[in-house]
Amino acid sequence: MQMNDITITRRALFGGVAVAALCLTLPLGASQAFAQEIPESQGDVDMAEALKPGPLPEMALGEENAPVKIIEYMSMTCPHCANFHNNTFEAIKTKYVDSGKVRFIIREFPFDPVATAAFMLARCNPQNSQELSTAAQYFPMISMLFKQQRAWAAPADGNVRNALLQSVKLAGYSQQSFEACLTNQKLLDEVNEVVKRGADKFGVNSTPTFLINGKKYSGDMSVESMSKLIDSLL
Repeated sequence: MQMNDITITRRALFGGVAVAALCLTLPLGASQAFAQEIPESQGDVDMAEALKPGPLPEMALGEENAPVKIIEYMSMTCPHCANFHNNTFEAIKTKYVDSGKVRFIIREFPFDPVATAAFMLARCNPQNSQELSTAAQYFPMISMLFKQQRAWAAPADGNVRNALLQSVKLAGYSQQSFEACLTNQKLLDEVNEVVKRGADKFGVNSTPTFLINGKKYSGDMSVESMSKLIDSLL
């Protein structure tokens, strides 16, 4: 997905989540077409700067001193991001993160109010929406939302707000905690700050974008292509 005006206001958040329906399409075979190629980078980034925490606690998996560091900027309504997390991420986690070779960090880069709302709900603790979630809560929520992306982001009746509420109830949200999370102005401002930092400092303008050991890569990756890239850095 490409970036346009991505700073979300609280008014836009509620207007967008109420009755939005997104067109979620992904070309068949998009990942597989280049499955055997090492992805080509779009340039260099200052990885030491990129690894500095932003306004929100870092959502990371893997050893802090792992030789390969991956930062993914993603949007919850991006079909290519969903494809990566549904078909690539778990295999990479098992092969490289769990074995201590990769540290994987997720950062929010929503393009629309619906994606912003989904990220906020992942960031809030469902049992106490005034507290932030832990990585142990965040990653399963992200995974669940990506697996159900079409159901909540483009429901048949167009009522995204209700569809999103029904989805996150599975993670323990009530109507009250759902509303409280989405009216957390501080959290909304911090998500917007993550987006601004990614765009201004690291040139992120599409999702998914990966910052890997000082190089920037744009677009979905298959298990094979990301594995080849990681292997080339070990």
